[in-house]
Amino acid sequence: MDIVVTPFDASNEQAAQDALAVEAASVAHDLPDFPGVCPVNFIAGLSHPWPGDRSEHAVAYLDGEAVGHVDLGLPQLENLENADVAINVVPTHRRRGVGGVLYRWAEELARANGRKKMLAMTVQTLPGGPERDDAGVRFVTSRGFKPALGEVRRRLDVTALDQPALDRMLADGWAKADGYRLVRWIDLAPDELLDDVAYLDSRLLLDAPMGDLDWEPPKTDADRVRKGQAAITARGRTQYHTGAVHEETGRLVAWTTLDTGATSKWHSFQNITIVEPRHRGHRLGAIVKVENLRWFLAEQPQITTIDTWNAAVNDHMISINEAMGFRPVDAWTDNQVSF
Repeated sequence: MDIVVTPFDASNEQAAQDALAVEAASVAHDLPDFPGVCPVNFIAGLSHPWPGDRSEHAVAYLDGEAVGHVDLGLPQLENLENADVAINVVPTHRRRGVGGVLYRWAEELARANGRKKMLAMTVQTLPGGPERDDAGVRFVTSRGFKPALGEVRRRLDVTALDQPALDRMLADGWAKADGYRLVRWIDLAPDELLDDVAYLDSRLLLDAPMGDLDWEPPKTDADRVRKGQAAITARGRTQYHTGAVHEETGRLVAWTTLDTGATSKWHSFQNITIVEPRHRGHRLGAIVKVENLRWFLAEQPQITTIDTWNAAVNDHMISINEAMGFRPVDAWTDNQVSF
């Protein structure tokens, strides 16, 4: 069996399409309820990386057939001793050594770039949830990875929203939020809010539970926010944002985002939600999430499903999501290994 690993970038259109096919087959098997891999997002991502990140890709070929893909992330601004790796293998070619060959390629490249730790994510079955293949867990365990942070994916069925419950959440929230007002925008924030968006983004990993994960928060500034939005736009994604401004200071102190792609028009991701620590206790997190959801659905009425992730121990945000109607689907683990 001759497995050939071929590194590629955006200029190699055939390898990019081969990698896309591998990803699509893998996701369809491992996460059948997930939106399919978006070709626009995947292909554009090869030439529009996130600011401060560098990604290296390779396809594994077996007898000329593309059977595996590896994406090695090498942060360039923070986490200079860290890397993250994602390996997918076509289900019909698993347990033949393809993943191992791709991992060795990634590990050698990570070491050559001075990295000392590697992060990999796996998915597991939750009690009562849909069954998930444990191949990823067994793979990372066999290579010395240790679980560092547990997360849970929750899903909101938009067709079954409890509107009276959302009304109550808003009424309870606004009763404690005197002195704040809402702001909304699509994609890039207005210039007067960019510095506050950058500040809140840089706080996210400081405030969220991180378990044993050794990962530095980003040092985000307005320029990085602009570059990040350019990458999002290039990938065909649209983001709806709602925030809360403290009227006395004019500062953005709470912020949430819903994200939808160029394909899978039925689906969205609930992304960042954060409240500046000095302004907690006013139900701002619940307010911006419910307000953003209702605005988003008015603008995107075809959406039926929204997915979000929370650290398994993030009780406060989980309580908000559960009150909105999000329900657990599966468990995800951030695993880390030291070289």
